[in-house]
Amino acid sequence: MDLHAQSVESSEQLAAVWRRAVLDRDTAADVRDLPGLAVRWAESGFPFWNCVALTERGTDAELLARRLEGAAAVMRTKRRPGFLWIFEHLLDGPARAALEPAAERAGLRHAFSGAGMAGDVLPLPEPAHRDLTFARVRTEEQLAAYADLNARAYGFPTQEVRDGLSGSALWTAGAYAYLALREGEPVACAGAVEEAGRLFVALVATDPRWQRRGYGEAVTRKALYEASRATGLTRAVLHATEAGAPVYRRIGLAPNSPIRFYALGD
Repeated sequence: MDLHAQSVESSEQLAAVWRRAVLDRDTAADVRDLPGLAVRWAESGFPFWNCVALTERGTDAELLARRLEGAAAVMRTKRRPGFLWIFEHLLDGPARAALEPAAERAGLRHAFSGAGMAGDVLPLPEPAHRDLTFARVRTEEQLAAYADLNARAYGFPTQEVRDGLSGSALWTAGAYAYLALREGEPVACAGAVEEAGRLFVALVATDPRWQRRGYGEAVTRKALYEASRATGLTRAVLHATEAGAPVYRRIGLAPNSPIRFYALGD
């Protein structure tokens, strides 16, 4: 699969999995497919659940400007902040060059960058780490620990991330979500969701106090291992932050499209 096809795969996985995540706790959430834009907005305190994404392939600079204006208009109607996701390899060359000034004109500011990653990496050996045991997320207490790890890792308010995950059937039953425990303390987490013949990895986090010990890699391997055993699927897809990308490379996933995340300007 070439990089363009992988970028399409990455954006389609986002739209499909985020539809499930956003509707998981609120069937009245804003889930729409507009021309060139996927709206997946939960009005959640957890800003990752508030998403607009560009979906067209080969977008040129003129069309990009219109889509950015449209995305910003949607975001301005919302009470809670969120992000516009742009997969750069869905844009043509001139559109990529025009992205930053066009975003600024639309009233958007670049928040952070990441990358789509994918690979036919499964099956993996059963993971183990001398410091860790693993527990699948099944209870509200475990889900709260999962939320707290994401809050600490990404710098979000704890209660807002808990509000985004509490009561979730997807993360306690549908997903293969795992905690890594060090002497009984949750120190890292990862989840894998079956979607359209792939395993989509999401909400990977390590407590900043315990980073650079291989805990994030170990629990990601655990989530993939158990998900693959249960489903028979062998391909994994995820969206990595710049800090997290080296972890996934070690598992065997390769980057495809750079992703830029935009928020509304101040």
